[in-house]
This record gives sequence, C-alpha cells and structure tokens, in this order.
Amino acid sequence: MHKSQALFYLLLAFICGIFVASFLVVSQTWILVFLILAIGLIAVSGYQKTYSNKGLLTGVLFLVFVFGIVRFNSFNFSNSILNQFADIEVGGKGMAVQLRGYIDEEQDVSGDKSQIIFRVRELIVPDKTLMIDERTLIYTNAFPRYKFGDEISVIGAIKTPQNFAEDFDYVAYLKRQNIRTIMSFPKISTGENLQLGFFEKTKIDLYKKIFGLKDRFELAINKSISEPNASFVNGIILGSRQNIPDEIKEAFNKTGTTHILAISGYNIMIISWAVLAGLVYFFRRRTAFWISIVVIILFTILTGASASVVRASLMGLLLLFANGYGRLYDPKNSIILAGAIMIFINPFALVFDVGFQLSFLAVMGLLFLYPYLSRKTNKIPELGGIKDLFLMTISAQVFVLPLLIYYFRQFSVWFLPANILILPLVPFAMFLGFISGIGGMIFLPIGQIIGWFAWAVTTYQVWVITILAGF
Repeated sequence: MHKSQALFYLLLAFICGIFVASFLVVSQTWILVFLILAIGLIAVSGYQKTYSNKGLLTGVLFLVFVFGIVRFNSFNFSNSILNQFADIEVGGKGMAVQLRGYIDEEQDVSGDKSQIIFRVRELIVPDKTLMIDERTLIYTNAFPRYKFGDEISVIGAIKTPQNFAEDFDYVAYLKRQNIRTIMSFPKISTGENLQLGFFEKTKIDLYKKIFGLKDRFELAINKSISEPNASFVNGIILGSRQNIPDEIKEAFNKTGTTHILAISGYNIMIISWAVLAGLVYFFRRRTAFWISIVVIILFTILTGASASVVRASLMGLLLLFANGYGRLYDPKNSIILAGAIMIFINPFALVFDVGFQLSFLAVMGLLFLYPYLSRKTNKIPELGGIKDLFLMTISAQVFVLPLLIYYFRQFSVWFLPANILILPLVPFAMFLGFISGIGGMIFLPIGQIIGWFAWAVTTYQVWVITILAGF
C-alpha cells in the first residue's frame, strides 16, 4: 500500500473513533480491551513477518481508532471547576458565587434579551479565590451593551444546562464551544482590573481591533446599500440576522433557504473559488491565486475572525492550494488531514457543528464533482466565468443538500427551485457586498456605487424567495 493511502486510512480511522464515541458511551474497560487487542495484533504481526503488512496496518488502524475514542472522551468528560459549584441550593435557591473575567465573544442580542460568553479567570467563594480558565454562558438583558474584552464581575447562581428539545442537543452545542455551565440574569458590574498574561492581553487587544474593523465594515454596508437589502447582505457576509425583517426571514424558512443567511464554510468555499475563477480572466493564474488568498484573509478579519469563520477560511485556503498545486500532492489527503486536525482540537465539531460539516462537504463537492461536471460541459461557452460559477455552486450544493434537509427539517416543494434560482448569485451578492463595504470604508460614494449592483442582485434574490414563499 502506498504511503499516501496509509495516511488516508489512518486519518479516517481516527475520525471514525470520534464518530463512534459521539453516539456511544465507551467505558474505560472497553477502551482497555480494544487497546490490548490492537497492541496484540501489532505484536503478532511483527513476530509473523509473512502476515506483517495487513496485520500490522489493521492493528495500527485499530489503535488509532481507539485513540479517537479516547480523545473524544477526554474532551467530553474533562473536569470543570465551575461544574462543582453548579446546581447547589442554599435556602431554597441557587447558591450565589462571584466570578471575575472578561467578555470572550461579541454579545448576541435578540429582542430585549442577550447572551454573553464569559471567560472566567477567578471564582470567588467564601474564604478563597480560585484561579481558573473556563467559559460560561450568561443570559441577560439586551442593555447595557458589552464589548469583547470588557472586564466584568458577575454574582449569581451557576447552573448546568439542560436540553429543551428532542431534536436539538443544546448541551452538546454548548460543549462544542467549551461551555459547560450557564448563569441566568446575574448581577453584572464593570470596571474590573484583571491580572492577565502578556499573550492573553495581546489576543484581547488584537480581537478588539478586529471587531472595531468589523463594526466599521458593517456600518459602511448599511450606508452603501439601502434596507432591507443591507441587512440581507450583512446576513450572508457577517452572519448577522438581527435587522432582517421578520417577513423576509419567514420567507427563507418556508423555502428552505435559511442556510444562505448564515456565514458558513459553505459560503466561504463558494466565494473562494468564485474570486479565483473571476480573477483568472484578468491576471495570470498564479497572480490570481495569491490575490484570492489575500481576499479570504481580509474577509476573515473584516467578518470578526470568529472560530467558525477562521476554520471555514482555512478550508477555503486549503481548497485554493489544492486547486493551485493539485499536481504536487493528493488534495484528498490534505482535506482529510485538515478535517482530522480540526476534529482533534474540537472533537464535537464532527457531529455537533453544522458549519464544519457544511464546509467539509462543500470542499468535497468542489474537489470531486466540479471537475466531472466541467469535463461534461466543456463544449458550453464559458460566458466570462459564469458557467464555472454555476457549476461550482451546483457541485457544492449537491454534496450539502442531504445535510441541509436533515438539519432544517423543512423540505418545501420550492426548496430546489429556490436554491437553483438564487444560489448561483450568492457569490456575486457576497463579493459585491464585500467590495461595497470596503469601498464605503475608504470613500462612501465608492461604496454606494458598488452597493447599487449589490442591491440589484439581492433585490432579485429576495423577490424570488418572497414569491415562492407565497404559494
């Protein structure tokens, strides 16, 4: 077996171990049994050299499979100090504790309520202060508004989150974000002065600047494109749905196209190749390749560089490298290696992170289905890159379609027509909106001129969705 094939199967075995552990509770006893079997098979294969190739590979694959199970369990059942103080009743109500730390992500506002992801650095209980590094989710009011990096102190009861719906694992959703506890409407005070390390302070300062750029970028879009199209553009670029009118969101729900309004790896996969496909008509391929990489990095920064966006952007960059240097290495191995690394860092991503799944499947569609469709349609004119853009959209959509149906559970009769009519224009809407925002940040009239084209594209998309939702 070739080394590249062996690497592929080893990575696949690790991912399978994570997958199995995501659904089954594998006890330490069974893990020990599996380890003994794997090591025994490897030892026997090493002793009986005539059986070494298949036996040794099988033993190693089994060992890596067990390692995947162990990695998931270590992440899933890791010790949490906050959990030790959760759900404690004192006098008929939850025991109040004091936590000090900082806001670890942007405040998520919905109506008059909001959610805050809080990085806890100090847990203060009677007679002692514990230095910790954990995250908890705080439910609070929409006002006052808090920004990333704000140092705060909260006093309230810590609770263990519970699932509230049969078809949604809320506990796993929080664990994927390294959150294992929640607090409901605690007392919050600002102005804390935490003793943080150099690298942590540097990270906070960097993200403050990134979020500041994001706010300027979003404001430039709002000034360059009229409503409700500006909110729609912010939805497909930034994943922000707060200002999208309810009737438009309902229309997207009815037609099964809500995924378009969320920034995901799927969107970034499409725009990464769309940018490259467009640039090759004006620059040499290698120049277009590097410009595309710069565009994705800039896109990542201006959209806030959240963990999901960074991960999706890395997949997009990997896709560009696979396309640009595909002759030098096996892109299949590169994609599965990237996926395995991401899953190793966060094992919950495989089963509980829709964005990761969409990213991975979209990449597979672009790598394997797109070349096939391109060969089958080589007699059709390029039409200035429009044909390639359409084929890329269809290729990615075919691979992610089963997942979209499974998660959104709303397979409207208009699902396919709606997606076919508007998805090929999503890269145009994203690209024009992106350029409009950048132009508006530099000189507002430039953003408004480009914004008119973004308005025209998104007006068509919203019109199609609204019409189909009315049937």
